[in-house]
Amino acid sequence: MAERKLLLEHAHDPAYATLDGYLAKGGYAGLKKALAGERQAVIDEIKASGLRGRGGAGFPTWIKWNGITKDKKGPHYLICNADEGEPGTFKDKQLLEQTPFLLVEGMTIAAWATQSDRGYVYIRGEFVDAARALRKAIDQAYAAGYLGKNIQGSGMDFDLYIHLGAGSYECGEESALMSSLMGERGMPRLKFPHVPLPTVAGLWEKPTIINNVETYSCAPFILANGGEEYAKLGASTKNSRGTKLFSVSGHVNKPGNYEIEFGTTLMELLDMAGGMKGGALKACVPGGSSVPIINAEDCGRAVLAYEEMSEVKSMVGSGGCMFLNEHTCIVSFIWRTSLFYANESCGKCTPCREGTKWMEQILRRIVMGNGQPGDVETLKEICSQIDGRSFCGLGDAAAWPVAAALRVFPEEFEFYIKHGRSMVTSGESVAMAPAWQQAVLA
Repeated sequence: MAERKLLLEHAHDPAYATLDGYLAKGGYAGLKKALAGERQAVIDEIKASGLRGRGGAGFPTWIKWNGITKDKKGPHYLICNADEGEPGTFKDKQLLEQTPFLLVEGMTIAAWATQSDRGYVYIRGEFVDAARALRKAIDQAYAAGYLGKNIQGSGMDFDLYIHLGAGSYECGEESALMSSLMGERGMPRLKFPHVPLPTVAGLWEKPTIINNVETYSCAPFILANGGEEYAKLGASTKNSRGTKLFSVSGHVNKPGNYEIEFGTTLMELLDMAGGMKGGALKACVPGGSSVPIINAEDCGRAVLAYEEMSEVKSMVGSGGCMFLNEHTCIVSFIWRTSLFYANESCGKCTPCREGTKWMEQILRRIVMGNGQPGDVETLKEICSQIDGRSFCGLGDAAAWPVAAALRVFPEEFEFYIKHGRSMVTSGESVAMAPAWQQAVLA
């Protein structure tokens, strides 16, 4: 398959980031259609489209929207998770900078469907250009009556705000994000069934909907063209519909964001990115750093869709697709990944706080050439004690890449422990490592 651009169709045009340019390309047709009908009709179209959350979990969007109380007794809130802290993922940043009105319109459509009064876009603090582009779009939408009081004469009121985060990976988790948004520490909270879902009691204990940038940005197309039309894309898959943005990086000739139809193979995506650079394909992390790594053989069988990726023991995730060539040392790669998660753990729960630190320390010892017999078994045990036992998904995200690397490339770990160096490049040692790695290991 070739690229199938819906969200990125006009991203190359600078005028598309302005209201006039957006309207000239059919912008706000979806909102106007939504406002002309019933709120439930919007949710029904989202259901018909088969849209699933694009942040990583793939949860059906319509279930969230439909779960908010219809008997409104107080304010409803809408949140966009634009934190995008997953290493290897940079799609939402492009959407915010080049197609900001897709998000503004998509959130307004969601607000109509869920009776939300206020929306918050929680943007990663480093995304200064993205925040500026979105600020301009919001200001223009207010001036033209697409935000604020009595939107387009519909009687609907909706205000949209930007909140800059402080660059915490943990705040990509929805309950931690809400805590941060309310001025508290960015740490996760108890979840259902111990406490109500955000759709019942979220931000300031009021009904709340949370989706990410790409998810909301799909809504204008779905409402303008119909859910059934959207569902035709990805029809070859079990239950993945529409298009998906993949941020392709690593050892490829043309890194960047690629929008593909679900059902495209991983190797077709690699071809779109210009093929491998500097050596043959060795492995791929297909959905962001937390997603299990797969080898070249599984890359050849991988189909980019939610259920289909599980057949090669990996996931679509957030779409951060990193291709690694034959000269990559998997041990060093996974140590660097574990260092990130150890640093980003908020420290609230013991499995994640201690487990991520132990994994990083053991992997660091191996990379320094001081690995010990039994290190592999210890790492596997630590992974099993973190996975499913941490307070939020960060622990799982830290354990999965390590566990997968140990399963897929066990020989590299055993060789490194036995010989004190990588098996990829003969004689490689800490002294030959890149300067940044030597500095961290020092």
